[in-house]
Amino acid sequence: MDSITTEKTTMDFQLNENQKMISNTIRDFGNKYIRPYIMEWDEAQIFPTEIFHKLGELGLMGVLVPTTYGGAGLGYVEYVTAISELSKICGSIGLSMAAHNSLCTGHILAFGNESQKQKYLTKLASGEWIGAWGLTEVNTGSDAARMLTTAVLDGDDYIINGSKNFITHGISGNVAVVIVRTGEKGDNRGMSAFIVERGTPGFSGGRKENKLGMRASETTELIFDNCRVPKENMLGKLGEGFQQSMYVLDGGRISIASLALGIAKGAYDASVKYSKERQQFGKPISEFQAISFKLADMATQIEAAELLTFHAASMKDKGMKTTKESAIAKYYASEVSVKVSTEAIQIFGGYGYTKDFPVEKFYRDSKLCTIGEGTSEIQKLVISREILK
Repeated sequence: MDSITTEKTTMDFQLNENQKMISNTIRDFGNKYIRPYIMEWDEAQIFPTEIFHKLGELGLMGVLVPTTYGGAGLGYVEYVTAISELSKICGSIGLSMAAHNSLCTGHILAFGNESQKQKYLTKLASGEWIGAWGLTEVNTGSDAARMLTTAVLDGDDYIINGSKNFITHGISGNVAVVIVRTGEKGDNRGMSAFIVERGTPGFSGGRKENKLGMRASETTELIFDNCRVPKENMLGKLGEGFQQSMYVLDGGRISIASLALGIAKGAYDASVKYSKERQQFGKPISEFQAISFKLADMATQIEAAELLTFHAASMKDKGMKTTKESAIAKYYASEVSVKVSTEAIQIFGGYGYTKDFPVEKFYRDSKLCTIGEGTSEIQKLVISREILK
């Protein structure tokens, strides 16, 4: 058996009862609390924190968190369903829900001790608190090992100095997990992860980014100025921060694949509906081969992206290593999201270029999926390294 087909898992492609319930719940919730305000939030770059408190009440801010800590206690298959359903409505809300669950909450769930889990997961899973996660810096995106933000031990505390960039919920988040340098620059064992609460002296949110898309999902700097953090706030052991981050990103890339999948589905659904309603030359434009073939390509690409994403999620639920599968799903689904939303604009024609119709926002939101949590180029690097081991 060749390397492509080894270690594959069998999957049941029927929606389970949890997935059906999640889909129906999010559809109803979204139509009531999200859809009427999408463009208002987008235009004004409003981060609607109250929506995430409500999502917490539905169990969607702690999808993967065990019920012991107040979470929903579900798996990645249900998690993918939740993110994609939200993202069909609004990519910004899907992105923020994903970042909260897979990054901040997911990092504490995976590497926190019992005391840390009891203290933080209950608040994060309920939606009472919103989480942030900081790895990227201005000059170190993919090259994280050369980060400049440092933590120096001083008695029973670590003193953190530096800044993080492109951080989701950097201002509004109640708590952040940050990876900082505790050893030599460039050393993968020279970084450690810390939990830092909002209100800690020397810790603040910085400049908010003015973005092309995902404008209702807050993206800012995190600033540390002699920020004193108790050493018991370290996640895991000294020097494990980079390795922890790589594990967290394996799950995070499934999140972005799910986000991309939802955006693509939203753009596709709008395109099918419009193509049946829009009349030209005396018939719906869906009857023209030029349009129907676009829809056929879009549907095929979406189904392929969905299979890859759920395959990675299924492996994750089984406790298997998903580095390659997560990267493949994220790479393919994000590129499909851009292609599908681009074709959606084309199907809508001039109307697709206006903000009166939904596809221009799907188009703007989709591009982030090819960049966040590792660019498409980085995904190809990860995939090639895995297959050439």
